[in-house]
Amino acid sequence: MNKTNKTLLGQKVVLLKTLLLGIFFIMIACNPDETQTVAEFKNLVLSDEFDTDNRINADIWTFDIGTGSNGWGNNEKQFYTNRIENVSVQNGILIIKALKEDYNSSEYTSSKILTKGLKEQAYGRFEARIQLPTGQGIWPAFWLLGANCGDGTADTEVWPNCGEIDIMEYRGQDPTVVHGSVHGPGYAAGNAITKSYALENDRFDTGFHVFGIEWAPEYINYYVDDVLYNQITRQQVEEKGTWVFDQPFYIIINLAVGGDFVGAPNEETVFPQTMLIDYVRVYNK
Repeated sequence: MNKTNKTLLGQKVVLLKTLLLGIFFIMIACNPDETQTVAEFKNLVLSDEFDTDNRINADIWTFDIGTGSNGWGNNEKQFYTNRIENVSVQNGILIIKALKEDYNSSEYTSSKILTKGLKEQAYGRFEARIQLPTGQGIWPAFWLLGANCGDGTADTEVWPNCGEIDIMEYRGQDPTVVHGSVHGPGYAAGNAITKSYALENDRFDTGFHVFGIEWAPEYINYYVDDVLYNQITRQQVEEKGTWVFDQPFYIIINLAVGGDFVGAPNEETVFPQTMLIDYVRVYNK
């Protein structure tokens, strides 16, 4: 082998070693989220595409009405209604609208829809495509509650023992960040197990995004636009309290005004505030 060929061969060997070393360091530097268990739930069992104008589908959704106890337990300021002014379907989109108005001793109105008693499921993929509002004191959410929550006074029927899965919570004053959490006995309210996801060079109020979870007996995965950003495991939960996510849960979508998580609106908060939902879909295996 002549000197030129030996030199070329040596350069190739060095290049190959450098490439393999680079791949090794990339692998060990991977974000842990990228190696988490990913379930694939492909069997569509519930879908609301909101393709019928005016009213929501009464076979899927019902309403919470009023102010609840202590502002639904969070010092929220709105009165939830089922009026078409606050909740309607137009051109394939569910519209939940928060208004500043005097109504039944409240200074704001909005709407909260839920599938309690109608569509409940344990495990699977739950997702919705949503465009969020923005503004101080605005609190939209897409979440799940244990089917027995509020059904009585037994320990398992009282929050947080019945369990809560927040697929997406959002503070209107932080338009680039959403939060995914679980609440249960030993890890509720300010001690919830949670993680945040932030958009880069984008905002949640300027377009639609898909928020979802994949929920299995040993973990709950959290997604934004199919990016897996968090996994909460049974082991992680049981280090703080009791895993209560082995029963059917129901879906809730609401747009709150004020509350402990976001604070009150201020003079810069514009009304009406609008939450747009393109679809809600649920899958199982």
